[in-house]
Amino acid sequence: MNRLDLEWIRARLVAHRPRPISDKVAPRRAAVAAVFRDRIGGPELMFIRRAEVEGDPWSGHMAFPGGQTEEEDPGPLQTARRETMEEVGVDLQRSSQLLGQLDDVIASARGRVLPMAITPFVFELVADVAPRLGHAEVEELLWVPASMLLDPANASAVPYTLAGQRFNLPCFRVFDRVIWGLTYQMLMRMFSVLDWSPGR
Repeated sequence: MNRLDLEWIRARLVAHRPRPISDKVAPRRAAVAAVFRDRIGGPELMFIRRAEVEGDPWSGHMAFPGGQTEEEDPGPLQTARRETMEEVGVDLQRSSQLLGQLDDVIASARGRVLPMAITPFVFELVADVAPRLGHAEVEELLWVPASMLLDPANASAVPYTLAGQRFNLPCFRVFDRVIWGLTYQMLMRMFSVLDWSPGR
């Protein structure tokens, strides 16, 4: 049975040793923040829905706050914190505890692998925050209970056409939103670290 509490999440992430992707494989870097908050019904995760932007391969996708590493960022952790502040107004440096880091994920868009590695960091909010949407790239913020993501009733597939071929890609459907693609990959890697499995 899945153990849905922050104590378990902390312990599993402390023990995890993340696998990096080398700069030779992916010279460009990005980072995202998977932010938990504790609630009576169990932990919830923060997601954003990206705005519809022409030319953006992740336009309209459900995602974690984050983005590409800038020259002024000392490293990917600072990228995740900076992007979260810019996108949803949450200062993770002051209002959260860093729980751990997940394995790097190679970026891909429309079936093409990109020379960019994404580092997901996991945080726990330790203070009340009031996220704000004032960033042009973010359309919506949504808190999703972990229990919903693990409910087999919410596991689904999304049709996707690439080069004339039709695929059914795995996804989660929650609150009439579809979580798929790179964010789905990151979630599944997190679930593996946390020993969580849908349907358990």
